[in-house]
Amino acid sequence: MPPIFPFTAIVGQERMRRALILNAVDTRIGGVLIRGERGTAKSTAARSLAALLPNVKVVDDCRFGCDPDKPNSWCTECKERFAKRKTIPSHVRPTPFVNLPVSATEDRVVGTLDIEQAIQKGERHFEPGVLAGANRGLLYIDEVNLLDDHVVDVLLDSAAMGVNMVEREGISFSHPARFILVGTMNPEEGELRPQLLDRFALSVDIIGIHNARDRVTIMERNIAFERDAETFRQQWASQETELSHQIAAARELVSEVKHTSRDLLSIAALTSSLNVDGHRADLVILKAARAQAAFEGRTKITDHDIALAAELALPHRIKRTPFQQAEMTTEQLQERIEQLAGQSTPEEEAESDQSEASQNQSEEKKT
Repeated sequence: MPPIFPFTAIVGQERMRRALILNAVDTRIGGVLIRGERGTAKSTAARSLAALLPNVKVVDDCRFGCDPDKPNSWCTECKERFAKRKTIPSHVRPTPFVNLPVSATEDRVVGTLDIEQAIQKGERHFEPGVLAGANRGLLYIDEVNLLDDHVVDVLLDSAAMGVNMVEREGISFSHPARFILVGTMNPEEGELRPQLLDRFALSVDIIGIHNARDRVTIMERNIAFERDAETFRQQWASQETELSHQIAAARELVSEVKHTSRDLLSIAALTSSLNVDGHRADLVILKAARAQAAFEGRTKITDHDIALAAELALPHRIKRTPFQQAEMTTEQLQERIEQLAGQSTPEEEAESDQSEASQNQSEEKKT
């Protein structure tokens, strides 16, 4: 395996790195689309993120990397193998990284069922696809805009549901398919259809860095990596380990992050004021804000978390006129959130306070 450039050694591109990290904290966010010109570290960032992710515990001899601690999400094979067993043999392995080729077909992605063997011998035989190998790992699609639209749709469905189900002639097989979906593309080579673009939870538009000093740093680090990759990686080992531990801790904490009715109103008011279609953006912003709070070690989201999440969830969903600016900054989004919160009616604030009080009472009863 060729050496991987350290994630923490990437210069600049803060939004891209943040979008990748948030998806690593909570794979339920739904992936990230990175759009930008050639040579802006898009594929490097995806590969290096997978390399620093924490190891995962998997069931022994499972072709799909099932989590032994979550039997409800097991594949069909594991459910049948361990139906009556309490002790589940397991081991730890590195987080998988799967690179999907542009020429991939639907069968290559989802896997295939051998109908002939099922009819003749009564045996269910499933040949795993790309989604099986990517479970609990990172699935990377370079030039996603050149991939067949139907295949992209299947991938996005699996990323959203967390499961891959294949049905043929009344025979079905399912397995978990939770993965970090990272798609990269160069807009000069064509755009994704709007329906598919909206299905990506987060989107980042990146350009080359113009600051001369930063460009010199990029050259210096790449030359050092090419000269002696192992020595270069050792120099960044402590930063890589620290980030890996931070992501692992955030994964444990994210389910405990709470939000109030005021937070939901802030998100809804923001998306409504920007004329965002549908409700996917609202849900994505909430999930990303919770992941941001968990990454920073907190159990409550703030307006700043919402602004950071919106900065990644809205660029590909906002309808713009030719005279509108290309994007809003975090500060502008947070200012808008605070303005909208200040415009809320007394009835909405009372409802928010009452809902939060009820939530706190419910939590006190549980404890």
